[in-house]
Amino acid sequence: MKFLKLAFGAICLLILASNVRTTSHWTEARGVWDDICYLRQAHLFQLYGIGGLDTDVSRDEDHFLQGKLKEIGFPEGAPAPCHPPAANGKYVMQYPPGTGLVLALFPQGRQVVLLYISVNLIVCGFALLAIFLARSLWPLVGAGVFGALAVYMMINPAKASYSIAPTMAICPLVGCLTAVWLIRAKNNVWLVLLIGLLLGLSVNLRLPNLLLVAGYVLFLGLSFLRSRTAATFVRGLALGLAFVVGMIPTLAANAINAGSPFATTYSPDDATAPTIDLNILNQYLHDMQFVLVLLAVGSTAWLLRTGQGGGRQVALVVSGNLLVNLIFFLSHPTFTPYYVVPIAMLSVWSVCFALIMQPAESAEPARLGEAIHV
Repeated sequence: MKFLKLAFGAICLLILASNVRTTSHWTEARGVWDDICYLRQAHLFQLYGIGGLDTDVSRDEDHFLQGKLKEIGFPEGAPAPCHPPAANGKYVMQYPPGTGLVLALFPQGRQVVLLYISVNLIVCGFALLAIFLARSLWPLVGAGVFGALAVYMMINPAKASYSIAPTMAICPLVGCLTAVWLIRAKNNVWLVLLIGLLLGLSVNLRLPNLLLVAGYVLFLGLSFLRSRTAATFVRGLALGLAFVVGMIPTLAANAINAGSPFATTYSPDDATAPTIDLNILNQYLHDMQFVLVLLAVGSTAWLLRTGQGGGRQVALVVSGNLLVNLIFFLSHPTFTPYYVVPIAMLSVWSVCFALIMQPAESAEPARLGEAIHV
């Protein structure tokens, strides 16, 4: 066991070193429109502080946006990308403010490099934590293999969007807290508050991260309907309130840019109704995301079948989350190489820590109704 832990730890550290070396040579002018918009948001925060929430395209007195577009050969005089018209007539950035705010923590010119190095360190740290917490062979092997994969993925597909990098750092933290809550501290409302807050904060990074809370809502809602106790009601209320508090930056940005906290800054093309498109499904089947989904579904099914007590409850939360998120993204009319990465990573991290934390001794399987009770 000790040798395996050291071996898996060394593999994760070697991948981390390779990632840091690769990331250190990245450029911020790779010709991607989204990149420029996230960097512009960061620039606004550095210039105006909280006033950077106002992303009106006219706020370019120092020609930062114009210069960045010129670097990638964007046609001069053309409408700025990712700044669709809002209902109030302003042209504003469509993305929530969280990714720009995180980038603003680092100095200009090295923002992307330092963001990815920081997140690589966080993800590797959680991989090492999972490896060295494992107390039996198979959870250790699972933690080692998945930990190495998670660190490797911080280059590809995480580089596809700056919003994925900080999301990838939140996933292991929430996954670990979920396992601690349901396996070791079921009555701890503070853990539920923290999970809700972190999931709310993740919405500021990517608006679709809103769906990452779905499994928790279903689990706590069913728990309350089954038990009808004040304790389960308080836990559900705590999750919901903390989630909304975490979303406050996005709600404020929507109010400033679109005229209402609940008005979208996205263009109509990004807010289309769900539809079944075989071409989209085929793209997922031939993408690495399909492997991640299989890993998430397979590991969750295994935990649901073999887990006990809190471990099985973790599997139920993850199952609900996977179901809602996969239905949404597989029916979304647009495909990207990272859409289902957050839900897949949150799911597998949750299962990984649950397998590590649940008692090693065998126990008689609980009935499904018993597993839902908290």
